[in-house]
Amino acid sequence: MLPTITWDNDRVILIDQRLLPTEEIYLECLDYIQVAEAIEEMAIRGAPAIGVAAAYGVALGVNKVKESDDLEEEFERILVRLGDTRPTARNLFWALERMKQTFDNHKHLALPELKHGLIQEAIAIDKQDVETNKKIGYWGRGLIQNGQNILTHCNAGALATAGYGTALGVIRAAYEQGKKIRVFADETRPILQGARLTCWELDRDGIPVVLITDNMAGYLMKIGRIDAVIIGADRIARNGDTANKIGTYSVAVLAKEHSLPFYVAAPLNTIDFSLANGDAIPIEERNPEEVKKLAGQCITVPDIEVHNPAFDVTPAEYITAIITEKGVAKPPFTQSLASFKG
Repeated sequence: MLPTITWDNDRVILIDQRLLPTEEIYLECLDYIQVAEAIEEMAIRGAPAIGVAAAYGVALGVNKVKESDDLEEEFERILVRLGDTRPTARNLFWALERMKQTFDNHKHLALPELKHGLIQEAIAIDKQDVETNKKIGYWGRGLIQNGQNILTHCNAGALATAGYGTALGVIRAAYEQGKKIRVFADETRPILQGARLTCWELDRDGIPVVLITDNMAGYLMKIGRIDAVIIGADRIARNGDTANKIGTYSVAVLAKEHSLPFYVAAPLNTIDFSLANGDAIPIEERNPEEVKKLAGQCITVPDIEVHNPAFDVTPAEYITAIITEKGVAKPPFTQSLASFKG
């Protein structure tokens, strides 16, 4: 499985997802500022992958600290910069909180030992994410039936994680089990993560995939071409309300109208137990140029007003189940998700 991000001799190497599928280019990040910019500019994206990248960013930042520097002041500067990159993804803040705990536990040690401890923690977060995704795949594969057509929106595969994937991890696990399945991938405007990334991943793995435009899903459901929907998540409130790539809510409404199961696949660190419901999930507003341009070419009136929220929130009542590394949570999610906590 293709690694999305790796630590290599005091640098972070990541695949530049902005160039896929036409070019497979890897970026070399030598400091935490470069990692933060890679997250902001979506060279790396997907909530779990962002969390891993942020952990490595912290390790890189502290690795540059000198004995003469104010260690705690510099560490706080690193945390703030990385935390300001993408507001919606819960995994980002989970990873930063974990790195802060490691820092607090090691700051009394000599600086080289502190640096080593933070690097090892970031590597552990990376490895844990891959294993978590495989467990999600194990639990979720039983929900996928032989011969089904599965619709997915955006990219929740290996590229969106440290490896294997969440929604695509479930699909991979079902395929590896020998089930004959076909994936319908929404193109996912405006950045086309479905067309560029999901199709690229599944094609590499030999999993049958059909690309559709975002406005085809309802018609395909109506004529019986879709059997189930599975998506990833960027933040989930404790009641099950789920923030995911913009357009997910529309797909959920369509799935409910056509009596199709709608599954969310996400690690437990995506769940924000501090939020009672999705109303409090922050929604990132991105650059209008993402909507106005396609492949660098303007496709509308140049000075047109644009609204470009990166995510929407799907209410829990539209979700059939949430697949985690500890099992499949079913409604009421306030109780079922809480049972997996800790």
